[in-house]
Amino acid sequence: MAAHPPTEEPRDEVTDSAASSRDAASIDQTGDQGRRMPGWLPRAMILAFVLLGLFELGSWAVHRLIGLFVIVLVAFFVALAMEPAVDNLAARGVPRALATGLVFVLLFGCVIGFSAALGTLLVETVGNLVDELPRLLNELVDWVNRTFHQHFTVDQLRDRLLEDSGVISGYAERAAHNAWGLSNTILGGLARFLMIALFSVYLTAYGPKMRRSVCSLLPQERHDTVLRAWDLAIEKTGGYLYSRALLAVISAIAHGVFLALLGLPNAMALGIWFGVIASFIPVIGTYVAGVLPILVALTIHPIDAVWILIFVVLYQQVQDYILQPRITARTVDVNPAVALLAVLAGGALLGAVGALLAIPATATAQAFLSLYVKRYEVTEDPRIERAGRKSWSGKRDRRDVSEHGKF
Repeated sequence: MAAHPPTEEPRDEVTDSAASSRDAASIDQTGDQGRRMPGWLPRAMILAFVLLGLFELGSWAVHRLIGLFVIVLVAFFVALAMEPAVDNLAARGVPRALATGLVFVLLFGCVIGFSAALGTLLVETVGNLVDELPRLLNELVDWVNRTFHQHFTVDQLRDRLLEDSGVISGYAERAAHNAWGLSNTILGGLARFLMIALFSVYLTAYGPKMRRSVCSLLPQERHDTVLRAWDLAIEKTGGYLYSRALLAVISAIAHGVFLALLGLPNAMALGIWFGVIASFIPVIGTYVAGVLPILVALTIHPIDAVWILIFVVLYQQVQDYILQPRITARTVDVNPAVALLAVLAGGALLGAVGALLAIPATATAQAFLSLYVKRYEVTEDPRIERAGRKSWSGKRDRRDVSEHGKF
């Protein structure tokens, strides 16, 4: 009996239309979901705008407050330098406020006295240079004529300057317009100096209270670390200033005596100028300090300027390789390459102030890290002492040759 193929049952039209409607609805819903914004996206956008606004506000505040930050930083280092002297006076029964005032008056009195003496010295030097300028011009023109076989005269130089009077008047006009800006700069510098003095006195007088306040914000197990870092900062900053002051005294005496032998006026004042500038301005201080004595020598005996330049270079070598290593070994022990890198980095970040404070800050960080960085014993290895052994073996070989005529 043959099998019959199954026959399809008739489909209900109502059922088919309902299924079609459900499929269309599901397709529309999926399409709407694909086009609809995710629920987290608006919140993320709002958060991004808020963070961007906070960043811009913080950047604006930092740019506005960077000057105040530098003032407080300088005052903090000044306070660190003053604190050992204040502590010594306080230990002898002097009230801390009075001790702070005495040290402050002594320190800033020296700064003001040096500034006043420097101003007087600069005025005298510029006045002498202006008075001697015609003679120097005549001697310079005569030297040029003899050396290069020319026939220049001072009158020709004066006529040339008169022809370029437009350029000269332009410079004078710009200088007149900048006079107000220069006065504002001087007044601003005086205001910053007074603010540094005020903050440094406050930080020194209330040093113990500040340490107590800082420690009260930290767990007790962190107190020893904070106080040790603070003590290291005081020690290294005071040691740095002590070593710089000692180098300044030696430099002032040496240059003062040399300038007196040359017969320059105000020789000791020029020596003090040289000692302070060369010792407290890193890297280029020696060459900046040498400009003023050279200008003074040019107004009296120009050949002395050459002798001053030679003496400055020779003294710089003596200071770098003999004096400074022995003095700073007991105060601030920083590798010369690290010190130069720190000065360059500090100057790039905060200008002259950063360059001045870079070495004590680096010495403090180096001393603090040395307390917590673990060091390991180094085994004997010929590669470590390779240079020394080669040098010793070379000396031994040369000795053998000289004594026996062969190796």
